[in-house]
Amino acid sequence: MTQSKQVRSGRGPLVASAVENFTERGYHGTSMRDIAAGAGVTVASIYHHFSSKQEVLVHIMAGTLTDLLAATTAADAAADGTACGRLRAVVDAWVLFHTQRQAEALIGASEIRSLDGPGRDTVVGLRDEQEALFRGIVEDGVASGEFATRYPREAARAILNMGSTVSVWYRQGGELTPEEMSRRYIDFALGTVRAVGEGP
Repeated sequence: MTQSKQVRSGRGPLVASAVENFTERGYHGTSMRDIAAGAGVTVASIYHHFSSKQEVLVHIMAGTLTDLLAATTAADAAADGTACGRLRAVVDAWVLFHTQRQAEALIGASEIRSLDGPGRDTVVGLRDEQEALFRGIVEDGVASGEFATRYPREAARAILNMGSTVSVWYRQGGELTPEEMSRRYIDFALGTVRAVGEGP
């Protein structure tokens, strides 16, 4: 569901409140009453849109991962076709997303342990799709001779984990702009895969 549809349906304020509360208090430290108070509604009204706090968390995490996967997939499709070009493009999209959607990305990085049942399966499936995209690029680079890493699977995971931490510590208006941060992480990623003939 798009943000505009969420707002019209009443979900928008609830989701925004949940994101703020989960970021500040954590999932287990947040009550439905906290979410309702942040949205300016009654607790009972939440249940017109979500059956439980768990459903709210799944909605946030699955929506965030779906948007992130769309961003990195589009970046890959628009790249120059080389493994180096593709890796640069997807890391750029990955890092920029984690600075632009910082609170949601932070929830995604820290609250997967709070998921259970089908919701967890959905989120883990999306996470695995994202990892497969990065791993495929690294494996293609090894096959083409562009990357010299002997450990493509681990290299892809290292790049993903490295980029995910941006949502934890990055501060808007700090020393680096999101674009500058992205350029540095692209260099880190190329170093991780031991890109052949790639300068900074």
